[in-house]
Formats: sequence, C-alpha cells, structure tokens
Amino acid sequence: MNKNTLVTFLLFFVIAPVWLMAQPIEMANTLRSEGKIYVVVAILLVIFAGLIGYLFLLDRKITRIEKKLPSKKD
Repeated sequence: MNKNTLVTFLLFFVIAPVWLMAQPIEMANTLRSEGKIYVVVAILLVIFAGLIGYLFLLDRKITRIEKKLPSKKD
C-alpha cells in the first residue's frame, strides 16, 4: 500500500467522520425541540417500507419468470 493511498484512507474513513461528528447539527436540534423530528422519522419509515415491499414483490415476479423459463442443464 503506497503512502498516498494510506493517507487518503485515513483522511476519509478515520479523521473525517470524527471531525464531522464533533460539529453540532442545528437542524436536528430545531426539529427535535419542535417535535417535528417524529414526522421526518415517520416519512423515512414509510419510504423504506415502500422500497422493501417493492423489492419483495419484484423478487417474487422474477422468481415466477425464472420458473417459467426452460432450464439449461449442461
């Protein structure tokens, strides 16, 4: 591993997250104090649930299509 790769790795994966976590997040504090953070969390949960449901249905459709195709045995 050369020196530039090591420095880049340390910068992006070790130092940067620590530096970013040290800064206060004003938007989150405002949303939390006004009680709106629950609305944001609920919307995110609905979006993730929709994505998971869509992926589940897509997997079922692909499985059905794969079963209809003739299998190629070597």
